[in-house]
Amino acid sequence: MKKSILIGLVTFFMMMNIPIVQGGLWHRDKKQKHSSAVILQNGKSNPALLIDAKRNEITGNIEKAQSLYREYLSKYPEDPVAYFELGRILYNNKELDEALKLSEKAAELDPNNIWYQLFQAEVNQAKANYKESIRIYEKIVEKYPSNVDYYYQLAALYLISERYREAIEVYDKIENLTGISEDISVQKEKIFLVLNDIPRAQEELEKLVRAYPDNTSYLSMLAEFLMSANKSDEALDIYNKIIQTDPNNPYIHMTLSDYYRKKGDKARSFEELKLGFSNPNLDIDTKVRVLLSFYSLNDLYKDYKDVAFELAKILVAVHPNTAKSYSIYGDLLEQDKNDSAARDVFIKAVTYDSSNFVLWSEIMRLDLVLNKFDHLIEFSEKSKELFPEQPLPYLFSGLGSYQKKDYGQAVKDFTTGSKLVVNNDELMAQFFMYMGDAYHALKNAEESDKAYEKSLQAKGDNAYVLNNYAYYLVLRNMELDKAERMAKRAVTLEPSNSSFLDTYGWVLYKMGRYADAEPWVERALEDKEEVSAEVMEHYGDIQYKLGNVTKAVEFWMKAKAKGPGSDFLDKKIADKKLYE
Repeated sequence: MKKSILIGLVTFFMMMNIPIVQGGLWHRDKKQKHSSAVILQNGKSNPALLIDAKRNEITGNIEKAQSLYREYLSKYPEDPVAYFELGRILYNNKELDEALKLSEKAAELDPNNIWYQLFQAEVNQAKANYKESIRIYEKIVEKYPSNVDYYYQLAALYLISERYREAIEVYDKIENLTGISEDISVQKEKIFLVLNDIPRAQEELEKLVRAYPDNTSYLSMLAEFLMSANKSDEALDIYNKIIQTDPNNPYIHMTLSDYYRKKGDKARSFEELKLGFSNPNLDIDTKVRVLLSFYSLNDLYKDYKDVAFELAKILVAVHPNTAKSYSIYGDLLEQDKNDSAARDVFIKAVTYDSSNFVLWSEIMRLDLVLNKFDHLIEFSEKSKELFPEQPLPYLFSGLGSYQKKDYGQAVKDFTTGSKLVVNNDELMAQFFMYMGDAYHALKNAEESDKAYEKSLQAKGDNAYVLNNYAYYLVLRNMELDKAERMAKRAVTLEPSNSSFLDTYGWVLYKMGRYADAEPWVERALEDKEEVSAEVMEHYGDIQYKLGNVTKAVEFWMKAKAKGPGSDFLDKKIADKKLYE
């Protein structure tokens, strides 16, 4: 017999009041009227059949067990054991109606068996027959007045039935048995609040404080209650008492900060918050959680920037060996547009937590923004080693190599990284977009086009890809209709992008549609900061085709001043003639 089966059967014997001795079963006392062991003596029971049914139940053969219990009941209808066992099976199968009938029969046949009473109450509760379940538990606690578990169950049933006063009475009895405790006092406080009996609710917490005067957490609970009851002056007295009782309490200053914030005293609120942040006994997670529960990130960055920076510096000073303190400080610096300082702080954070990939990716992003390409390549290589399944290090490494004009290495990184992307079309589109750029730099037009096509398959409305792909087709004077569609879509997606406007105008120019091209390149020229020599030269070429030679030369000269232009720019200006 397996150990689990043996344990199950032993439990079965014990619960059913069947003693076990070496050599088998024997009855306990011939005077007992309802135990299965006694019935064995008068022929009204068959323990062997019961054991067989139980063994099948334990081994998972539930249908066979049910069949044996039903067979047993047909032969021995006065034995409560099978009613109980079969009822449990049906209860577990959610067959509550029949389970209830069986539980009632078991309890009727043996009203002194506590297991039968409890089961009957359990089934009634499952069927939402709370009144009947309460009736049963009331009898149980009367019979077993020292069993706290039964009182808890009865109290719960009263609460479900919204019989709050009776629930209070039961909790009072539990309290008499076990003494004053947090669980009971808090539960009674909640019930009194439901009953809108504020004085009694407060009394429960005060009673808890009197019972445990050195426990400042109970004082905090009372203070919070007083705050919610608009008794802020009384709450402040309690908070001051906490400071007197436990001056190193790591939470009190955070609580007082909340108190003053609710009172509208922002200066005192932040002073208390700084005191809380300065306490090394309060962990950094709690500090940050409390801070963000008081104020949104936008509030901190927009309205309380100076204080936020001061708090972040306190975090770094109090928790100098924790990556999280540097991360928060770095976030603030980045939000303040101080990318260089933010990058340095994030690098510091990584030294304390090299497993935080978010930090690594943020440093690589800032390296790219700040043109720190050598560090970007070096740092992304380390990131690849630490996070071999992450695609982003390959993206950043490739971008670093691309900026260093190592286009071959960039292609390798983009290719490897793209194979690591899973269920992220946006990221996949970026890999192939940059791969297309790198192949174009290598003058491999065929592979460049393939990469752009794959990028558009991942994300069809990528304006950058649509623009570049269209422009490179125009440079090769290929598939101009396709280029026109893509360029038009790009300016539809980003109508203010001067580069995209110029591309669309230039596609139209290459198609011989000079009048159509003119307004698009004119719009590109409106971007005074971003307009390039190339755009100016394009506009001059369009003017020449429209017969405006003087205006064409004017813009060719502007292009030369902006520089650099095309190989023909000087000759165009000298000869006042278009060369392509």
